Amino acid sequence: YNNTLPSPWLNIFFSLLPLLVFVFLFWFIFMRAQGGQNQVMQFGQSRAKRYGKENKVATLFPDVAGHEEAKRELIEVVDFLKHPQKYQQIGAEIPKGVLLVGPPGTGKTLLARAIAGEADCPFYSVSASEFMEMFVGVGAARVRDLFAQAVEKSPCIIFIDELDAIGKVRSAVSPMGGHDEREQTLNQLLVEMDGFDTRTGVIIMAATNRPETLDPALLRAGRFDRQVLVDRPDITGREAILKIHSRNVKLSPTLDIHIVAARTPGFVGADLANVVNEAALLAVRKNKTVVDQSDFEDAIDRVVAGLQKKTRLINQKEKAIVARHEMGHALVTYFTPDTDP
Repeated sequence: YNNTLPSPWLNIFFSLLPLLVFVFLFWFIFMRAQGGQNQVMQFGQSRAKRYGKENKVATLFPDVAGHEEAKRELIEVVDFLKHPQKYQQIGAEIPKGVLLVGPPGTGKTLLARAIAGEADCPFYSVSASEFMEMFVGVGAARVRDLFAQAVEKSPCIIFIDELDAIGKVRSAVSPMGGHDEREQTLNQLLVEMDGFDTRTGVIIMAATNRPETLDPALLRAGRFDRQVLVDRPDITGREAILKIHSRNVKLSPTLDIHIVAARTPGFVGADLANVVNEAALLAVRKNKTVVDQSDFEDAIDRVVAGLQKKTRLINQKEKAIVARHEMGHALVTYFTPDTDP
């Protein structure tokens, strides 16, 4: 046998090598295509967070203060989810959509969570911006998937936060000169709400602080036909909110929460929570064991005006101008009837 001649097996291998390379490339391309399809399917899935029996919403109406009128409006929604038969017997239909309107920080999202906690039903929470993606059609697919999940788990609540992210007024011409993904997402939301039957036990809630920018088609009867104003609380509401946020804070027996509430006009729930936390931090900084009135006074000044600038120098001329200006406030207040002395 001549060792210089090639082996028969080697000849077979080289003859099959092109076929093996072709099969490997075909398998590689097929697997990549399968992975791409899976990614596309995942893009179309809703990103809403679901709260149910395993992770129940712990917020209840007693945890929400300062919005008694809004709570009275929303108790009907809770009652419908708990006892739908008494509404169906008389032929009444609960509003299909409830829109919470109010300034930022007033507790719109907190109210929606309280409704889910009181009704003891699944709660789907999603921000409107999470529907949007760089790929055309993904937002509409996520809307369809969210509503399909909600129908399966009914009775339940869908809550869309910051609705104005997708609900702005539609324009006749797309600003980018092409297909507008936001408008397609809004159109799909309108279609889903139109095809919804209130007897399925699914309530759609949304929150916005810019209702004037919403498309009129969203606000017509049969969609978000009930608007609930969640406004800045009055002095009674602020006092109740302060009591809720200070439940776990050690307060001085001499502290008067009513005075703190009177000193915070225009504050919303988020601002008042910040005041309570700042007061507690200031008490710790001063090595106190309880939070007293002076800590709340300093905390309000800090939230309103910012940090105290002790190292900033002011010349005598500026001091005199500021002194005259503040004296003017004091004189006007002194001679104004029924003013706090």
